[in-house]
Amino acid sequence: MDAFYASIEQRDFPQYRGKPLAVGHPGARGVVATASYEARRYGIHSAMPSVTAMRKCPHLIFVPGRHQVYKEVSAQIRGIFLDYTDLVEPLSLDEAFLDVTVNHKHMRSATLIAREIKQRIFQTTGLTASAGVSYNKFLAKIASDQNKPDGLFVIEPSRAEAFLERLPVERFFGVGHVTADKMHRMGIRTGHDLKLRSEADLVRAFGKAGHYYYQNVRGIDNRPVEPNRIRKSMGAENTFESDMDTYEELDRVLRETCEEVIARLKRHAFLEGRTVTLKVKYADFRIVSRSKTLPAPIADADTLYRTGVELLHGVDVSPKVRLLGISVKKPDQMGWKGDGVQLEIEFEE
Repeated sequence: MDAFYASIEQRDFPQYRGKPLAVGHPGARGVVATASYEARRYGIHSAMPSVTAMRKCPHLIFVPGRHQVYKEVSAQIRGIFLDYTDLVEPLSLDEAFLDVTVNHKHMRSATLIAREIKQRIFQTTGLTASAGVSYNKFLAKIASDQNKPDGLFVIEPSRAEAFLERLPVERFFGVGHVTADKMHRMGIRTGHDLKLRSEADLVRAFGKAGHYYYQNVRGIDNRPVEPNRIRKSMGAENTFESDMDTYEELDRVLRETCEEVIARLKRHAFLEGRTVTLKVKYADFRIVSRSKTLPAPIADADTLYRTGVELLHGVDVSPKVRLLGISVKKPDQMGWKGDGVQLEIEFEE
């Protein structure tokens, strides 16, 4: 979906249409959840601190999120998807993969299916969507970002490798700012540069993600669309009103956060998590994470807290900490997630 939350606000409230708008909290610790396309012209984007957004656009309108409304609209869109295929893998409220190789409409063209779905979404919700069509998930995701908003882009098998060779590495799905900067320092700026590196070189430089880069730049992604994708992790985090720089005060926050996480684990019957990941965001917005895998699943707040404290005391907190988060993950499913472990709210792109 295109600027999903902001587009719903502009649809429901005519006074916001055509104006720079952000969904989020405008306070000193606020963050932009999503921005309208009018706001994006000022360089405003998801996850940007609200104070920065206001500096870029002093007349920016902030509105609080209405998550229940977004969920209801998402369910409408999901219903449209299911008219075409049962193989729908949601990534978030506003994005999903669809495998239409075999589809309920017996349509032979994935491009025509994408165009029809876009039209139905607009007719049903009044919102626009962008679609990417290709032969695997990696390429379809990249294609979906090519012509936003209201876009449709197709990457055919015969064009895939040439397309990827021209693509800047920061446009590769999963390559964040930290990885892109490291690639640039290595002289890797495009898919062509990336393709010149051996798989062994990429693994040495980027760990397990190196295998992923090596395959993707060659148009290879064998992951199936998983309609019943199992939740891999669960966590919670806190952004502080004032930065903290002592272990004593951070330990207290960590205890409360661990209790919240355990409550969520029990509520969702998340019983197999053994890997604990601590996330620390500093006042300058740098993020570090530390992980530890335990021999048995985590079932109580004390165990989680003890592990979290151990991880926290291995991190320097003197630069001042603005956010602390902790999560539990199933270690046998620890897939590569880009630059570290991001435990933010799922902001849309």
